[in-house]
Amino acid sequence: MLDRIDAVTRGLEARFGAAPDVGVVLGSGLGAFAASLEDPQRAAYGEVGLPGSNVPGHAGELVVGTLAGRRVACFSGRLHLYEGHDASTAALGIRALARWGARGVVLSSAVGGVDPTLETGELLLVSDHINLLGANPLRGPNLDALGPRFPDLSNIYTPRLRALAHAVAGRRLREGVYAAMPGPSYETPAEVRMLRILGAHVVGMSLVPESIAAAHAGMEVLAVSVVANPAAGLTEEKLAHADVTAAVNKAAEAFTALVRGVVAAW
Repeated sequence: MLDRIDAVTRGLEARFGAAPDVGVVLGSGLGAFAASLEDPQRAAYGEVGLPGSNVPGHAGELVVGTLAGRRVACFSGRLHLYEGHDASTAALGIRALARWGARGVVLSSAVGGVDPTLETGELLLVSDHINLLGANPLRGPNLDALGPRFPDLSNIYTPRLRALAHAVAGRRLREGVYAAMPGPSYETPAEVRMLRILGAHVVGMSLVPESIAAAHAGMEVLAVSVVANPAAGLTEEKLAHADVTAAVNKAAEAFTALVRGVVAAW
């Protein structure tokens, strides 16, 4: 696996040169964030050795440029387990980013609101997660060059960055627990009730393999989720990916402003 990671790292270095300060991974509907980078350089995932993304709303493109005076590598789209990838592949870009030399990453995602008080379009800082994917990117022989065999995830979502996000927003954003489900089907109402009992505030189908891999490699992690809809059973409306993307698009401006401020003060 390390050979595969280093092959992608070499592809990044060859295409873009110096390592970025920060990486940003964009979830469904947040691809427009990449347009905020100055002096952008672009490459399709395949050009640097990453598998392409096949999900609507995920461009499968890497954009490297400047944001708020920092060099930023923006992954416009991500790889999901429900596409048939294993957890190691889903985390491949993050691990290559770490080997390239980035010191931290901002992960974003569209989520369903398990907590009924969450509003559509609201930004939520992930403070912890529940991994119900049945998979972990660290499974198999440990990559000692990246991190320890048994990494501590007590503060996987860096408290310093969460505090910084609150300061940038000028108000206290809500924080919550992200439950990762494998998808691609949306959760049933019974599953959503289970997640509430377990302590989850939102539910999604990504983010966790990347955050585990980043923490294992010693990177700082900030995760920002956009509430795209109430989770199944909380309303009578049926869930559809197009509606998720549209809802998240409306929050894109607020998301961009928040990430810009955090990156500037990182």
